Amino acid sequence: MTTKANCGPVWVVAEQVDGRIQNVSLQLVGKARQLADELDVPVEVVLLGQGMKDVVEPLFAAGADRVYLGDDPVLNWYHAETYTEMIVSLALKIQPEILLIGSTCTGRELAPLVAARLATGLTAHCIDLKINDQRILEQWIPAYGGLISIICPQKRPQMATVASGVFPLPDMDESRRGELVMLKAPEAVSGRIRTLEVVRREPETVALESASIVVAGGIGAGDEDGWRQISDLARILNAALGCTRPVVDAGWAGHETMIGQSGKMVSPELYLGIGLSGDLQHLIGVAGARVMAAVNKDARAPVFEQVDYGIVADCREFVPLLIEKIRAYRQSR
Repeated sequence: MTTKANCGPVWVVAEQVDGRIQNVSLQLVGKARQLADELDVPVEVVLLGQGMKDVVEPLFAAGADRVYLGDDPVLNWYHAETYTEMIVSLALKIQPEILLIGSTCTGRELAPLVAARLATGLTAHCIDLKINDQRILEQWIPAYGGLISIICPQKRPQMATVASGVFPLPDMDESRRGELVMLKAPEAVSGRIRTLEVVRREPETVALESASIVVAGGIGAGDEDGWRQISDLARILNAALGCTRPVVDAGWAGHETMIGQSGKMVSPELYLGIGLSGDLQHLIGVAGARVMAAVNKDARAPVFEQVDYGIVADCREFVPLLIEKIRAYRQSR
């Protein structure tokens, strides 16, 4: 899609799980409202699923003017080809100026499929979105040790993915009303991909996104034994356990625990970084933490420039000692 003189609406492709709209979608609607007000255009949301007619009100309360709702049994489970076809067909008709999608497991697959079909650009894992003086969307990402902005001046829509927690939940106005437009689901679904079974796995620890305390470990743990010490600390603190990319690459933890630009965004009351250098890619993910502390044996580690409290120590010696002190304190009470 090429650009045109008059701006189209700002779109959000919302995501639902078990009929519940995800927080990241509401956060994006709130941001879309800000962008749309600057462009003087409406905010429109595309929502696909089953049994969703009674749960669209939060989208209007968050700032949507119109919701395109696909409500059909065939849309109950996310299906990449079907979802892409419906979104692309509607986008070609409506011609949105901006299209935002959450950087979730689903969004990270869906966004590039939609962008490719629309022959437009896509910026992943944005940490900020701004309208510049030319009324073009500046899409900000961490890169080259700092922040850079990416623009898509020729093609439309201007597309970006944003992780949960980057933008706050908007102030919900329950009195807002908007237009609900029903979409017709395709009669036939491609047979290339089929959902055979959905297996749910309960998290072993506190969820990162909702945790009040987050313990994040880095490659400075040294080995799997050192990583287990950090995991034990998180458990005794009833904290969520996060990590940096090198920990994932080492195989000590799964990608779902990675914090940062290409991982999860967290906003805990207390963040404790252990054995990590504090590169920008990671610290972007904890920008919303209220109190930050770090443990690193290198007094010159960049992380000490970002935290409220710094402890210069070998984490393999410090963490067992801290666990011992915590246990002793609790037993004395």
